[in-house]
Amino acid sequence: MNALLKSLLVSSLIFLCLLTAQNASADRIKDMASIQGVRDNQLLGYGLVVGLDGSGDQTTQTPFTVQSTITMLGQMGVTLPPGTSLQLKNVAAVMVTATLPPFAKPGQVIDITASSLGNAKSLRGGTLLMTPLKGADGQVYAMAQGNLLVSGVGASAGGASVQVNHLSVGRIPSGATVERSVPTVLGQGDFIHLELNSNDFTTAARIVAAINNKIAPDTAAALDGRLIEVRAPGGNQRVAFISQIENMEVDPAQGVAKVTINARTGSVVMNQNVTLDSCAIAHGNLTVVINTDSTVSQPNALSGGKTKQVDKTTVDITSDKGGLVQLPKGVSLSEVVKALNSIGATPQDLLAILQAMKAAGALHAELEVI
Repeated sequence: MNALLKSLLVSSLIFLCLLTAQNASADRIKDMASIQGVRDNQLLGYGLVVGLDGSGDQTTQTPFTVQSTITMLGQMGVTLPPGTSLQLKNVAAVMVTATLPPFAKPGQVIDITASSLGNAKSLRGGTLLMTPLKGADGQVYAMAQGNLLVSGVGASAGGASVQVNHLSVGRIPSGATVERSVPTVLGQGDFIHLELNSNDFTTAARIVAAINNKIAPDTAAALDGRLIEVRAPGGNQRVAFISQIENMEVDPAQGVAKVTINARTGSVVMNQNVTLDSCAIAHGNLTVVINTDSTVSQPNALSGGKTKQVDKTTVDITSDKGGLVQLPKGVSLSEVVKALNSIGATPQDLLAILQAMKAAGALHAELEVI
């Protein structure tokens, strides 16, 4: 009896593990697609930061800071005599950026970032004056103001200086108040549209099948590899319907085999679909060393010659012996990595090896250089 119970318990645990593994491989639709029309909007503004401890813009090199200050003072009722030369040290011109989330309503607050436009040394301790933030259409959608939070710190004395992190960019959490909302329409008529984050016909077909199986037949249809049209109820039921769609789990299709190479850093990244055909590789390093020795040519006494510097240059070329290594056909990423490690290839060597393998047709993957 105990053996039977143990057998049933082990079987149950195995079933639960398999079920968990299957669920873990699935992704929610909200992680793979977005609702068409539900998007962020970028905002931009020009403003002044005041209250700096002598680390503001140098007014002789940034005349727009002086002009902005005079204009601001004029709006406040302060009129400066003609020809007045302002020597400002505690003011800096900044560009203010923010992201207006979808469905943001007037009165809500958003975070902003202020970046120095001139040659201010630091924005630490400054206060951003009221700055209108405009959208691409030129309309004002938010007003920003507040004390800047700069994560960096710096100090200098006697010609020596030290700096930690960046001092010319600061953030103001909840530093802008939304003044105008952007109308966002959830779908057109009886339909909403899902936009996949990446184009994939297989993933689109699986999402359509999942929606039709759980909601009703012919509820969803794929228009192409990225856009899916879904019939949705109207009124207040549409939000609940979209929530139900977003939380459905679908197994995404495996992406195309791709090798990404960063030529600047030597980084090489391969996904799990990269495979190799049987091939042979010989890779060696060519080293060229150029040395220049300077000597002095001294003429004999009373010869009338002049002392000259003579440069003697030698060029040495050495080539490391690269053995011919045969790589077997690899059917998985682990086998590909093991095969490349067997020839002792460094990341810099892989840049040349992978390109040569792709040209020879032995590498079954898309090669992308970034």
